[in-house]
Amino acid sequence: MRSVHTQKISDWTVLAYLFIALVQAGTRAQTNSGPGASAEWKQVETALGRAGKLQPGDVYKFGMPRTDMQVTVDGTLISAPLALGSWLAFKRMGGQVMVMGDLVLSEGEVEPVMLKLQQGGIEQTALHNHLLHESPRVMYMHIAARGNAVQLATALHDALALTRAV
Repeated sequence: MRSVHTQKISDWTVLAYLFIALVQAGTRAQTNSGPGASAEWKQVETALGRAGKLQPGDVYKFGMPRTDMQVTVDGTLISAPLALGSWLAFKRMGGQVMVMGDLVLSEGEVEPVMLKLQQGGIEQTALHNHLLHESPRVMYMHIAARGNAVQLATALHDALALTRAV
């Protein structure tokens, strides 16, 4: 017999895979927010303090490369869009919005950002590295949440304000 917690994780996992597939498909054919963006997404943009882009499948994505970081791997400077790209993607799901993303953080940013996200009701689904032998160390925090789009965007903004990315 499966516990309720196991079932919830399974549901989140299925939703996560579907959501990630939509976001990845959207990176191939992006359209600017511009005048066609709905009032809801404009409010999310205001709360986050940056513009997003509508993707296929009605996913609203925010790309946030960490251009403030100077990271090298074995002496080679890493391009921010290549390996230091934070992103957030929002998708309306019934009466709520789901947000998922990947935040690029320095080691010193992990703990305060994680605490602020938890205070805002944002779950951390993974924390790991993508690079080896990088300097300074870089961590990647995957996040997920469901709820009111503007409240989620505000919580994410407050967490990102603790980094040098803003």
